[in-house]
Amino acid sequence: MRDHLKRLSREYYQGEAIVHWTITIRDRREGWLSSAFYCQFRELVTHTMFRYGIVCPIYCLMPDHIHMVWMGVYSECDQLNAMKHFRPRCEDSLHRVGFALQDQAYDHVLKQEERMQANFRELCEYVARNPERSGLVKIGEFAKYAFTGCLVPGYPELKAFAADHWDRFDRIVSRLRKQGMQQWKWNLFSR
Repeated sequence: MRDHLKRLSREYYQGEAIVHWTITIRDRREGWLSSAFYCQFRELVTHTMFRYGIVCPIYCLMPDHIHMVWMGVYSECDQLNAMKHFRPRCEDSLHRVGFALQDQAYDHVLKQEERMQANFRELCEYVARNPERSGLVKIGEFAKYAFTGCLVPGYPELKAFAADHWDRFDRIVSRLRKQGMQQWKWNLFSR
């Protein structure tokens, strides 16, 4: 019987909550991280984001674990359900290459003061600098690490380290909170 981490009450993970998730590979094994898995990961996260109304301002896949910061976009969002959806699909992909996830993800729900713009961006930079602290890239070259990025469904051109990233990210999230992830104004028959 394995121990499970204690979670906060469900309401802390709902609505516009911001949660830093850390998912560890069982026994901290390495060798699973590849370009093929990375593509699969992005697809799984994108489907999860769209289905549960979440955006991911930063993620970083390390050789033995994954960091993701998730933000709820709607009052109906539930990140526990989103993680419950994502984990088995991610684990299926890992099983194909002989790996598994640790039983439970670690999470940190951001408190109000941690959600303030400067603190929030500092957390995102901390996640992005993981490869630097681990010696996978040189100091100051964390933006070149191939397995770090951001995901907002419908905005594949959004790049985590572009000069205008945070301005664009903030505008997009604001628009999504007002209009939703689907824009019904599209004319499917226009050229």
